[in-house]
Amino acid sequence: MSRSSAFHQADPAVLESLRRRIRGLEGAFCRADGGGVLGLGAPALDEALPWGGLPRAALHEVQAADGGAAAGFCAGLLTRLAGGTGTVLWCRRGYGRRLYGPGLTAFGLDPARLIVVRGRNATDVLWVMEEALRSGALAAVLGEAEGLSVTAARRLQLAAEGGATAALLLRGRDDEGASPAVTRWRVAAAPGARAEGRPGVGRPRWRVDLIKCRNAAGAAAGGPRSWLVEWTDGPDGTTAGGFAVVADLRDRSCAAPGGDGAALLRLAG
Repeated sequence: MSRSSAFHQADPAVLESLRRRIRGLEGAFCRADGGGVLGLGAPALDEALPWGGLPRAALHEVQAADGGAAAGFCAGLLTRLAGGTGTVLWCRRGYGRRLYGPGLTAFGLDPARLIVVRGRNATDVLWVMEEALRSGALAAVLGEAEGLSVTAARRLQLAAEGGATAALLLRGRDDEGASPAVTRWRVAAAPGARAEGRPGVGRPRWRVDLIKCRNAAGAAAGGPRSWLVEWTDGPDGTTAGGFAVVADLRDRSCAAPGGDGAALLRLAG
């Protein structure tokens, strides 16, 4: 065998070793069995993510186009991450407005399984988040912080991987700096639809944009994806439910004037 041809023959053992190292660098959420992935409950959302759902041991960012709407979306994420038995941590900055307990309960987030910590500044919030993530004792950790440096965000990502715990970062409307987060979502309020036989304003709805996704391929790699998403009750009629996509807001066809599609377009804005 010539020396040149030897370079073209790959050693299967070496290739497998390299694959294991790459999977390790990508994080625990890349496990082939999907055990570290959270299904969002809406196939359109899960299929847009290369892991088939939201990686648990990773940092995810939610950019608040509307503060209250984004907080509600995060409450829904925490509910699904907690899974009915886990405890979650919400780190807040400052001592201003409080979380509204009945509003959190409407998303199935039991206040008895919610720990709220208030920090004097962003440094305090990030320290609490990092320590909580590394402990591995919680189902998820959410923090409110703006103007985060890439280094600080990277520390959160590493802490999430080390503790196998989901990290959510709630950022402001104009906070669009670089970040190592695995996904970034932009969330804005959308008009709700009244549920049949139920009084009130109807189910919560959001316009959700997936503006960053690591390792995205196919349609997810073509640019931001947008959906009209609502929160739905669980099958047993309790408030513990999940997300449902009402409409894909990208590359959708226009229905004839006066039809159901026209009404949906008005809802979607």
